[in-house]
Amino acid sequence: MPLALVALAITAFAIGTTEFAAMGLLPQVADDLEVTIPQAGWLISLYAVGVVIGAPLLTAACARLPRKAVLIGLAGLFTAGNLLCALAPNFALLAVARLITGLPHGAFFGAGAVAAAELAAPHLRARAVSVMFSGLTVANILGVPAATLLGQHLGWRAAMLVVVAIGALGVAATARLVPRLPAHPQAGLRTELSTFRSGQLWAALATVVFGCAGLFSCYTYITPTLTEVAGFGRGSVTLVLALFGVGMTLGNAIGGYAADRALRPSICAAFLLMAGALALFALTAHARWSAALTVVLIGMFGFATVPTVQTLVLQKARKAPTLASATVQGAFNLANAQGAYLGGVALGAGLGWTSPTLVGAALAAVGCVVAAVSWAVDRRGSADPAAAAPTVAGPVVAGPAGAGPTVAEPVPAGA
Repeated sequence: MPLALVALAITAFAIGTTEFAAMGLLPQVADDLEVTIPQAGWLISLYAVGVVIGAPLLTAACARLPRKAVLIGLAGLFTAGNLLCALAPNFALLAVARLITGLPHGAFFGAGAVAAAELAAPHLRARAVSVMFSGLTVANILGVPAATLLGQHLGWRAAMLVVVAIGALGVAATARLVPRLPAHPQAGLRTELSTFRSGQLWAALATVVFGCAGLFSCYTYITPTLTEVAGFGRGSVTLVLALFGVGMTLGNAIGGYAADRALRPSICAAFLLMAGALALFALTAHARWSAALTVVLIGMFGFATVPTVQTLVLQKARKAPTLASATVQGAFNLANAQGAYLGGVALGAGLGWTSPTLVGAALAAVGCVVAAVSWAVDRRGSADPAAAAPTVAGPVVAGPAGAGPTVAEPVPAGA
């Protein structure tokens, strides 16, 4: 794998750290800026709003620009947003800075996924995407616990400044290690939007919105579940969440490997196994050791969906993949909002602390069904001679670092 992927993973690490560590720093922010914890929680929502808004808008605005410059610019905007957060003198300006920080999130992962796939050999593209996303998963093992611990002892601003330093490192690494990636000659808003005529692309996005909502339904309320049901102390919860990050990292690697071998079966299997792990957690959450083990499984199966679905979107939108890839990040954030809401409804109905994980199991099962139906429709279409389109060569893309350009292999419709 080219070193350029490491540069992308560094920025992904910074993004993952600032996104998830903010949840653990809400009490410090609330105390420092004299707001309530629920008010401080708006910072999480504003970041998600920034992701949803920024993913399509920034991707469309940068469609005709060289992609290396786009990656550097987006990483720089993210780093500047975190610096504004660290320096914000009051809650109102912090809220604005948090919104700005979320804007480049989806666009960076969209452009980064396309770049990672182009930098790798055709048979290693899903694994290349998973390498970039490994920065996000490793952040949950190292970055989030470290930032939370630092914020508790030196203040939340110190944690933000560390993220700024990591983001600056990502910008420098991208400038140094990522080769020139020119914009596609047909790139443009009209071309990018044309990909959304594909029913299969919308099916892939629906799979994310419903299926991944299952993961967030559980994860949003995992801390009170671990303390109130499993009996973990508050200090021990951080270690269990680090185990969740270990599971995410394993799932990301396994999902990338499986997607390169059998993409559609891997997607269905990941959602089915996630549904099973979430349902199992309702039982295993009553003992510490079994709860910790199941948390690893939830993280592993939950994040195995990321490189698989991202690769499917790249295939279905291969003529103009950047906007579609960025839209996946918006879909993940919609899944986050939906899962958290539905899990909260279950708790509000008095169904107990394990009810969000059962809601999550149902949502993951819906995602599996959507993925399976989409696969069946796709296979039927590819088997119909009248519906089969002639095979054409893919666009010219950059090869691995140090190599010349190569031609992207055409992807059969039933992949």
